[in-house]
Amino acid sequence: MKIRLGYVAIALSLNMTASKTLTYTHFQKLNNEKAKQKLDQIIRENFKALKEILHYNYQNGIHFYRMSQKLVPLATHQKVDFDYITPYKKEWAEIGALIKKYDMRVDMHPDQFCVLNSPKKIVYENTLAILNYCYQIFTAMKIKGKMVLHVGGAYEDKDKSLKRFIANFKKLPKEIKDMIVLENDDKIYGVKDVLAVCEKLHIPMVLDYHHFKCHNEGENIHDYLPRIIGTWKNTGLPPKMHFSSAKNKREQRSHSEYIDVFDFILFLNILTLYHTDIDVMLECKGKDEALFRLIRLLKHYTSFNFIKEGIIEIKH
Repeated sequence: MKIRLGYVAIALSLNMTASKTLTYTHFQKLNNEKAKQKLDQIIRENFKALKEILHYNYQNGIHFYRMSQKLVPLATHQKVDFDYITPYKKEWAEIGALIKKYDMRVDMHPDQFCVLNSPKKIVYENTLAILNYCYQIFTAMKIKGKMVLHVGGAYEDKDKSLKRFIANFKKLPKEIKDMIVLENDDKIYGVKDVLAVCEKLHIPMVLDYHHFKCHNEGENIHDYLPRIIGTWKNTGLPPKMHFSSAKNKREQRSHSEYIDVFDFILFLNILTLYHTDIDVMLECKGKDEALFRLIRLLKHYTSFNFIKEGIIEIKH
């Protein structure tokens, strides 16, 4: 089985981000023409950075990467209306071609404002705008990307909120439904809740192992892993999982700078029982540097075979 490691958005070693922003406040202060020029400049800078990050990933054996939602500033702002696809068709095509050429899995994780089960109309409408934005980007790049979502809030009635998520999900266009995967969170919707929703709606589930450790009811993860893996059956993709380490004993829910190599080895020992290729996104503040540090430690403490720097082969 193969384990592909990935990291989130910022390539710290390059000191580079593809998520430079432009605030609405600043945008408003500029006259119309200067505002458009500034926005265009930042978008193109983000494109350039993203291409360089993709090159860097490939050259260093990383084939799994989470792209920033903030690639196009103000794209989902209610008071800013502009075409972020047509004027950049060439750039989108180039980025998509790179991703395919490098055989790289790229996804997105919309931010905390993307809440599909919110009872507030404005939040729901903003969520639809964010989902459509991600869909438009993946479509323009001509890749089949996935968007990782949480179920959302409990809003004083967890059962009603779960039902609202299901009802709102069913209203989405099929092409957006096909891009959504659900992740268990660390406070409200645990593995049991999210897996039940995923099986009901026929969508894949991302197991966040750190969240599971923070928020569970004493479940044995082995009772759920075959079903979680099974939700990916018809996607053509390896199951995706998230892994992070706690910042410290007091702040268990916060992500550490790096990955605890011994915890990660225990996690891999769990996964090896299922003989399935898995893509593991490392959610840590150290980004790519944390990933490469983990690789060095795995080479020191294990006999795993590394096909590439970011791809581990585990023989049964």
